[in-house]
Amino acid sequence: MGNLLNQLPKFSFEKTSNANRNIIYETFSDYENYQKICPKFFPSVRIRSVRDNVAVVEEHLILGDDELVIMAKHVTNRPVLHEVFVIGGDAKGSHIQEQFIEMDNGTKILIDVDLKLKGKMKLGSVFSKNRYQLSYEEILDNLIKIAEN
Repeated sequence: MGNLLNQLPKFSFEKTSNANRNIIYETFSDYENYQKICPKFFPSVRIRSVRDNVAVVEEHLILGDDELVIMAKHVTNRPVLHEVFVIGGDAKGSHIQEQFIEMDNGTKILIDVDLKLKGKMKLGSVFSKNRYQLSYEEILDNLIKIAEN
């Protein structure tokens, strides 16, 4: 069982969009409006502080069937990179990196997710990796749809 617990949810995605990189970047890094644009996944988002390209945000994130309450540090490097470092809460130590690569006919989006879950969620994550991955992919697809419209 100990070996299973070391296999926490880690997954990557590569997506493409016909929207230009600036629009994709703006949509994916618009954490202030996650609650409005993806309410199914973000029932609550509260900005705690913003300084230059770094923001600390309190988020309730629905992933799979679990609600995670997290404190996240969003670091942006316009228009190529958006990173989320979870600095507190149910997924402390998690890291999400979103890279945006300009292409002739749109944008390639590379996403790496490394979830670190606590307690019962940690044990459940061993059996729920696919559920978390599918849920996160649905968030990405929603953001791409928003950017393309």
